[in-house]
Amino acid sequence: MVLEKQLLRRARAAFFGLALASLPVSLLATPQNQVLPAQAPASAASLAQQIDAVIGQARFAGADWGIAVVSLSNGRTVYSHHADQLFQPASTAKLFTAAVTLSELGADYRIPTRVLAGGEIRNGRLDGPLILYGMGDPTLGADVATLGWANQLAEQLAAQGLRHVRGDLIADSTYFASPAMGTGWEAIDLQSWFAVPASALSVGENQVDVTVTPGAGAGLPAQLRFDPANAIPSVANEVVTSAQRTHNDVNLYRAPGDGVLYAFGNIAAKSPAQNYKLALPDPAQFAGQLLKEALQRHGIQLDGKLLTVRWPRRDTFLPAQPQTLAEVLSPPIGEILERGLKRSQNLYLQNLLLLAGVKAQADMEQREGSMGFITSERWGIRAMHQLLEQIGIAPAASLIEEGTGLSRRNLATPRAMAQLLAFLAGQPYGPALAEALPIAGVDGTLQWRMRNTPAENNLRAKTGSMSFVHCLAGYVTSGDGERLAFAIMLNNYDPPAGAPSATRDIDQIAVLLAGSRQPASTPAVATQPAN
Repeated sequence: MVLEKQLLRRARAAFFGLALASLPVSLLATPQNQVLPAQAPASAASLAQQIDAVIGQARFAGADWGIAVVSLSNGRTVYSHHADQLFQPASTAKLFTAAVTLSELGADYRIPTRVLAGGEIRNGRLDGPLILYGMGDPTLGADVATLGWANQLAEQLAAQGLRHVRGDLIADSTYFASPAMGTGWEAIDLQSWFAVPASALSVGENQVDVTVTPGAGAGLPAQLRFDPANAIPSVANEVVTSAQRTHNDVNLYRAPGDGVLYAFGNIAAKSPAQNYKLALPDPAQFAGQLLKEALQRHGIQLDGKLLTVRWPRRDTFLPAQPQTLAEVLSPPIGEILERGLKRSQNLYLQNLLLLAGVKAQADMEQREGSMGFITSERWGIRAMHQLLEQIGIAPAASLIEEGTGLSRRNLATPRAMAQLLAFLAGQPYGPALAEALPIAGVDGTLQWRMRNTPAENNLRAKTGSMSFVHCLAGYVTSGDGERLAFAIMLNNYDPPAGAPSATRDIDQIAVLLAGSRQPASTPAVATQPAN
């Protein structure tokens, strides 16, 4: 996640579900994350000693380090430390989701969003409901091709001569048979932009921008503006304007499952507007409202009302043999993965896991019949476990339960992570997946890290951070051209006052890998046995 550590700490420090403020871009370039001094190349003989010196500092006495580094050319172990110990992976767990997504769906699959009906349009009229059927596209309304998705669907309907719907408009999100939150997600996070509902009918990344502006003078109500407008249908605004130069204290809270957003506190008169990002409470309902408005703009009369169908309700409105009247397609899965991994975008990866689960369930039931009910998420995890077993990763080495890394119950060993990366590198989609990872000093969540070092524009890796958890896993080419897969995991650590950030500690190890060289006289052996 972008600025994962800073944002998550801010969320935990806020009152109950306090919304996270949108941070200015300048905060991304903080001195501690912007530049690391160039490191002298490490020889193979000294690489282990240099890494040991980093992780052996007294300030890590209560922390846990786990590291696995393997060569992609010959499979040798370059370095390992507690490589078979389980660690919380945070967002590096997205690598497991990427693997099962590509295995189940492929890089070229495009996710449809459809308008369905039980019959055909006759004389400009449709008798019966019109169904907006989401099939899991997390980019709907957020991608250039689908930014005007509602108008595109309405235009297709109008082009077929539809002028009158004698029935309701139904926004159906039952394609995913799963709760809207991932297993293990914490309730305090559920109103925040990084833990938006995972829905088969998502729109605009299921986010709402909130702007709080002071009133004209002290004692007057503050103004709340939402983008998109009407995305949060019920707001209790008790934020008041306080005297100039007083401390701003804006609090936003929406209880899990409640549609009411409570805003309270104060904002100083004449102070700049305060900006926040919140989770959209009901993506399917909002998507249906957007299509309803688009129908009106295109002269299509709707007799009925807008209804929303979500799991665990059954999609009883869906005809046995539905007619597809209109359709928009997502970008290819490979592009969605790239955007999701570069930005550490949780909705994208959770929806992709659920999509992989739907596919795995359909394949299994086609072969063996009904297997009884488990959620789409569990089907995705089951498919992930099957893939890992094929790779040779023991079940006990990867205990992942959702698609994003938000759950603190996720566990994986550094060796399992490195082994997964080595497998992915050998697949036909391996080069494209490597390019989808953030590049040190260039883009994504690594844009401001490891600049002016051997890792810049070399290392490609997934970041992972939450409170007391700091991880990095991916690929790097050493100083003598050897391509390495690595996983660096630091758990149970909060830097003491005056110490470098945990990000800098991890980056220091990554830079050592990027600059390492193996003397010609030194055999290729593991530098340290795993514990």
